[in-house]
Parts: sequence; structure tokens; C-alpha cells
Amino acid sequence: MLNVVLFNPEIPQNTGNIGRTCVLTDSRLHIIRPTGFEITDKNVRRAGLDYWPFLELHMYDSFEELMEKYRDARFFFSTTKGSVPYTEVEYRDEDFIVFGRESSGLPDSIRDAGYGTNIRVPMIESSTRSLNLSNTVAIVVYEAKRQTGFKGMK
Repeated sequence: MLNVVLFNPEIPQNTGNIGRTCVLTDSRLHIIRPTGFEITDKNVRRAGLDYWPFLELHMYDSFEELMEKYRDARFFFSTTKGSVPYTEVEYRDEDFIVFGRESSGLPDSIRDAGYGTNIRVPMIESSTRSLNLSNTVAIVVYEAKRQTGFKGMK
């Protein structure tokens, strides 16, 4: 099972969409607080539709709590500052892919700490920051699932 990590997500609709993607790709969702909304928020449930009850969701009060629990796991950090295209790493079951806040991405303290590989989804040079978070998660998750043979998917 792949592990998707959201660091301090701010937009409930994105989190709901990501939850739905996790359910349909047999991936776990890990959320690091604080969030910009309550997980019970109707917008999260609405975006996740009737999939939310099937989501394997884990919540943490800090990034350190997640790292302590999974200290032997492999981590990939999706960031616009990453040097490795997301397609050029070899994903395995149980990997963790960490995504940052919609407004500011991952903090330097996490991204540059050497916990794992910083990956990026290539984009054209422009004045805009990046793709929508839920779109980026879907792109990277489906590449990881493709590489691992779409196990359990039809």
C-alpha cells in the first residue's frame, strides 16, 4: 500500500479529492496537523463523496511524530524545488510521498533535512506557483501505482 502524506493541508476540497484518490488506488492518507479546516468539515466529505468512510486515514500532530513511527520507511518529498522528476525514481509498496501546503509547500526544515528524495512534477516556467495539490497527488500516485504493477486495481 502506498502512503500519501499531506503536510498542513489548507483547502478541504483538495483533501477530500485526495482522500477519494487514496481510496480508489488502495493508498493510505496521512495528515499532519494543523489543517486549515476540521476533518469533519462538510466540504471534505462532499469532495470525498461516499468514499470517505473507506479511507484509511492517520492523523499526526507533527512531522516528527510521523517520522518516529515510520523511521525505517522510504520517503519522497514532492516539491517545486525538487531536482528529480517524479518519473525517475523507483517506487515500492509502502513508500511515503509527502506533499506540502497549498500556499507554501513544504518547509525548508523538512525538504532540506535529508529524510528522503525531493521529487518534482515538471512544469513550464511561469509566474504561477504550481499545479493544484490534488492534481499533483493524483499524477504522482498513479506513476507509483504504474511502477508497482497497479496491484489490486482493475
